Amino acid sequence: MQAGKKWLAVLTAILGFSIAVQSPVYGGKKVNTKTSAAAKVDKAALEAYVRHLFVWGPQITVTVADPVPSELPGFQKVTVIGSAGTVKSLQVFHVSADGRKIVQGQIYDIKENPFREELSKLKTGNGPALGTPGAPVVLVLYTDFECPFCREEAKMLRQNLISTYPKEVRLYFKDFPLVPIHPWAKPAAIAGRCIYKQNEAMFWQYHDWIFSQQDAIKPENLKQKIMDWAQNKEIDTLQLGQCIDGKAIAAEVDATIAEGNTLQLNATPTLYINGRKAKPGLNWTQLKAIIDFELNYQKTAHNAGDNSCCEVTLPSPVQ
Repeated sequence: MQAGKKWLAVLTAILGFSIAVQSPVYGGKKVNTKTSAAAKVDKAALEAYVRHLFVWGPQITVTVADPVPSELPGFQKVTVIGSAGTVKSLQVFHVSADGRKIVQGQIYDIKENPFREELSKLKTGNGPALGTPGAPVVLVLYTDFECPFCREEAKMLRQNLISTYPKEVRLYFKDFPLVPIHPWAKPAAIAGRCIYKQNEAMFWQYHDWIFSQQDAIKPENLKQKIMDWAQNKEIDTLQLGQCIDGKAIAAEVDATIAEGNTLQLNATPTLYINGRKAKPGLNWTQLKAIIDFELNYQKTAHNAGDNSCCEVTLPSPVQ
């Protein structure tokens, strides 16, 4: 078992991060395949180069996607995916027309929010949240109930965030259980979503309790501990047990995992502040400085936050 975990850790280190493979997109829209079909890339040469670049040996499967238009004039965008079992890594390259020059890195449009791509992937509906809807600063937290670092960040956020910013900040909670190394994290996430469906306020009590019980919980006693905790609370325990054993909520947790994968997450906790991925291990003073900066910036920018974008609907009372 330990050897398997070590091998998984090695693969994760080599691949860099875990992702879900998606259809090519450009600027948030599907690419015109007729346009990209004319582009030519020597996939074998690019694969060989990338294998050498990242030390991706034969144990790693490499897939080179078809090129699509790049934001850089004269270049094509090519996605390269490395995979070993369930661990995947996505790398994006911009390849010159002659195939010789390769650019890797983020391309920014000065007229756009620098975190526009991340904001487009951060889905903030249908899940636990704290703070005021419509707040100018949104925090999205991907976390794991079995992760000790997540426990410490949860304490920091619960103790400081809403008391300091009662109206200015909205926090969205996202399950991202690291299933290969945390055996009870996903079942705990499913139970949390079941409780949330019954009573959102009780979810936050569960959130605090289960983090506090990390040292006492094991895969074999998790459900019983949850059911014991739920007794004499505003929770229908019969419904809770059925929900935990069902498949519907498991699919919701899988959806948040897939969402995290599109962001190329490889660790928990991972926190985004108006789309900006925070450095791991921020203390409250550091996080507060970023929030204060963003609050001031959004006074004029208005390009992030809980009501930042961009939907036009018909003026119908049923919509």
